[in-house]
Amino acid sequence: MRRREFLSSAAATALGCSTNVFAQEQRIPRIARLSPLSREADRPMIEALLAGLQERGWVEGQNFTFETRFADGEGDRLSRLAAELVALKVDVIVTGSNPGALAVKKLTSEIPVVFVTTGDPISGGLVASLRRPEANLTGVTALGVELTTKRLELLKESFGGRRIAVLTHPGSPYTKEFVGERNDLERALSIELEPIAVPDATDLPSRIANISRERIASLLVLSDIMFITNPQVIVNSVASRGLPAMYPDRAFIGAGGLMFYGAPLRIMYRHAATYVDKILRGAKPSDLPVEQPTSFELVVNVKTARTLGLTIPPTLLARADEVIE
Repeated sequence: MRRREFLSSAAATALGCSTNVFAQEQRIPRIARLSPLSREADRPMIEALLAGLQERGWVEGQNFTFETRFADGEGDRLSRLAAELVALKVDVIVTGSNPGALAVKKLTSEIPVVFVTTGDPISGGLVASLRRPEANLTGVTALGVELTTKRLELLKESFGGRRIAVLTHPGSPYTKEFVGERNDLERALSIELEPIAVPDATDLPSRIANISRERIASLLVLSDIMFITNPQVIVNSVASRGLPAMYPDRAFIGAGGLMFYGAPLRIMYRHAATYVDKILRGAKPSDLPVEQPTSFELVVNVKTARTLGLTIPPTLLARADEVIE
């Protein structure tokens, strides 16, 4: 796979007593990670974050300590876990979703928050603008609505048909974004979108099984905590219907999913270390503009396509960053 570089990574600088405000205070800073995922599912993101920190001179156990909290796919737990980290008075919290960042924001205006999200941080209530966050939050965003548009374009181009089903989770901020943009998406792409509401993870197989293969050309799975923590259940259920589907996370490809388009999360987390580094050296989150990735990856699982009896257009395969045979 060809990985392309992320926008404006800061140059790494060695840590020294003259530049490290924490060394002057004779204490070791604490960095926290608040994840909506399980410990195992979040491992690649943590590894990328720690690697980015090490490039900038921060080594866990030597000049910082690391606290972690995992919601295990249960969004309702984020507020409680955020409260635990705030009570510890950590020096910076790295969050992995709009809901997680918002949970921290509601509790403190003092502890800096670095978010990595595919949701819109402005409509999600995290920052006032990308250029000037004007709060204790900043970070990296892939702007979910823009990703949704591109994913729908790829589905229509690859499999035709006007009707595309969209897997949604009622109450999710990502679903709220989709609902607000639905009419514009339909007009712009000349398609019809049919939301498939899934209130609970246990409902996933039955809701997907009820999708009419005769009426629906393909399926888009929105980025939501519940969906991302159940990739195998979703992929298996979609396969039983023979549906071509576009997924919001690369983990779905590992589970046998057909297509993924999005920003490489490992690169986004590695870049998030730049923000953590600057904040620990004294920068204010409000002075650090929110950044967006400049490149995205398209992964196509041809092996799955053959199993489903689908033909992927050669033009699409030629544009893919990775083709799984």
